[in-house]
Amino acid sequence: MPVILVMTRDSLYPKVQSALSQVTARKGQPIIICGEDDDSISKNAKTIRIPGTVDCLQGLLNIIPLQLLSYHLAILNGFDVDFPRNLAKSVTTE
Repeated sequence: MPVILVMTRDSLYPKVQSALSQVTARKGQPIIICGEDDDSISKNAKTIRIPGTVDCLQGLLNIIPLQLLSYHLAILNGFDVDFPRNLAKSVTTE
């Protein structure tokens, strides 16, 4: 089963490295979102490389591949991405 990990160089990097080792030990298939210059990740791992920036903006760059992945998975599964289910439950108008 694929597991998506966000491994950017921040204060949580050692914990995510530990999670990566747990996933690979259990024969998981990690998809790693990491920085362009991160050499500590295995060359045979599936990676999505993103540019590095200051910590307060890194989350904005990390979310882009996750949004694109969810969009394309929804289309592959036949969901209408322009008309999400249960939208009325989450949007309140006055």
